[in-house]
Amino acid sequence: MPELTEWNSFYVILGSSAGALIGLQFVVIALIAGGSAPRTTEAGAAFATPSVVHFGVVLLLSAVLSAPWHAIRSVAFFWGLVGLSGIVYAVVVARRMRAQTIYEPVFEDWLFHVLLPCAAYAILAGSAYAARSSVRPALFFAGSSMLLLLFVGIHNAWDAVIYHVFVKRGEPPETDRHR
Repeated sequence: MPELTEWNSFYVILGSSAGALIGLQFVVIALIAGGSAPRTTEAGAAFATPSVVHFGVVLLLSAVLSAPWHAIRSVAFFWGLVGLSGIVYAVVVARRMRAQTIYEPVFEDWLFHVLLPCAAYAILAGSAYAARSSVRPALFFAGSSMLLLLFVGIHNAWDAVIYHVFVKRGEPPETDRHR
């Protein structure tokens, strides 16, 4: 398909970036944990895991869209399925953010962990529908949703590092606070 061929460099750049950022996030999480097991996983499921998921979605979609497809229908169906699944995942993240008790989320957290990812996945799902009638705009919408997910993941990973370095580092260990 000539339409996908024109986008090949874009998907290579996005996929490579997402793959590198997944690895970097694992390294940063390990460094923040200091080699010890985390005290709780509920905050990690709400704040760290979504970034890895978004990076993974960008990597997966980049790989799928770089494949030599003969027609847009199959790939559009796939990215529509990913978009709908992502909306469901954004709802799961919102529930996890409410349920965790380690940190009180502020508007920026809701924006970058729920609202923007939900918008990106909705654009992705909508672009699958649009691909039925007009492939070129659909590819722009799919590409913009992937780029948004990449930037959301970068913001969230950076935000987590900053929180741990500048906020949590100054606090006494969990066992010392209750003395």
